[in-house]
Amino acid sequence: MLAAAVQTASAQAYPSRPVRFVAGMAAGGGADANARQLAQALQRLLKQNVLVENIAGSAGNLAAQAVASASSDGHTLLFASHPILAINPLLYERLPFNPDQLTPVALVSQTPHVLLANPQLPATSVIELVRVAKAKPGVFNFGSGGPGTSIHLAGELLQSMAGITLTHVPYRGAAPAFAALAGNEIQLLFDSSTTAIGHVRGGRVRGLAVASPTRLPALPELPTFAESGMAGFEAGVGHGILVNSATPPDRIALLNKAINTALADPEYRRQMADLGVVLIGGAPQLFRDFLAAERKKWSEVIQQRQIRAE
Repeated sequence: MLAAAVQTASAQAYPSRPVRFVAGMAAGGGADANARQLAQALQRLLKQNVLVENIAGSAGNLAAQAVASASSDGHTLLFASHPILAINPLLYERLPFNPDQLTPVALVSQTPHVLLANPQLPATSVIELVRVAKAKPGVFNFGSGGPGTSIHLAGELLQSMAGITLTHVPYRGAAPAFAALAGNEIQLLFDSSTTAIGHVRGGRVRGLAVASPTRLPALPELPTFAESGMAGFEAGVGHGILVNSATPPDRIALLNKAINTALADPEYRRQMADLGVVLIGGAPQLFRDFLAAERKKWSEVIQQRQIRAE
C-alpha cells in the first residue's frame, strides 16, 4: 500500500517544472512541424511549458546522446526519427550514446517515402521503370542525402526487390539531391512525403509511387508500390517519443496517455495528413515492436548491399 501511495504521489507531482522537448532534426520542415505541434498539445495537457530544442547533426545521434545522458525524472523527452535507434547502430562502429539508455514512450507517426522521377525518364510507373532499368543496367542514377540515409536505403531495397541495377549518387542532404533530380543529373530520388507532395504538385518532377500500405490523402492519384506490382515494398521514417530508460514507469504511462490524447485531436490529424504524415499512437510496446522489425528489415538490406555510413 505504501509503495502504491508513493507511485501515485510521484505521478501527481509530475511534471513539476518545464519539460525539455529535444527534437532530433533541424528547425523547419515537416518533421519539425510535427514535433512542435505535439509539443504544444502536450503543454496544454501536462499544464507545464514544453520547450522545443532542436539538436541536429550526426544523423540524430547528438540528440539521442543529450537525452540518454539527461536526468531520468521524465522532464527531458526525445522526439526522434526511428533510424536513430533501429538503423544507426547497424551503420556506425561507435555511437555517442548507448541505445539501451533510451526507452520508447509512444510511436507518434510514420512518414512514407515517395519515389520521384525526372520527367525525361522514359517511365511513368514503377512497372515501366523496372522494364527500362533492366534493359539498361546501371545507366540510371538515383540520389540520396548521403550513404546510409533512409532515402538511400529505400533505393537499395528497390534494386534488391526489383532485380535492377541503378547507380547511387550521394549528396549532402535531400535538398541538393532534389536539385540534381530537377536538373536531370539523377533520374530517381526517394523523398519524404512531407516535401515530395509539394514537388509533385509543382510539376518539376513526376511521382511514381508511395512506399506505404495505402495511398496518401494528400496525393490520392499516386499509387502504392503494392498497386504497382511490388507487394511488400514499404519505406519511410517513423517518429516517436523516448526518454531515459531509468524514468519511473508511472511517468512513462502518464506521458503515453497524454501523447495518445494529443494524437486523437482532429485538427492535429488534419494538419499532419496535409503533410503526408500518418499519426499512429498506441502503447510503448508498439513502438518497441516497430523498432525491432525495422532493425531486422534494414539489417538484411545493409548486409546484402554492403552499406556503410560515411
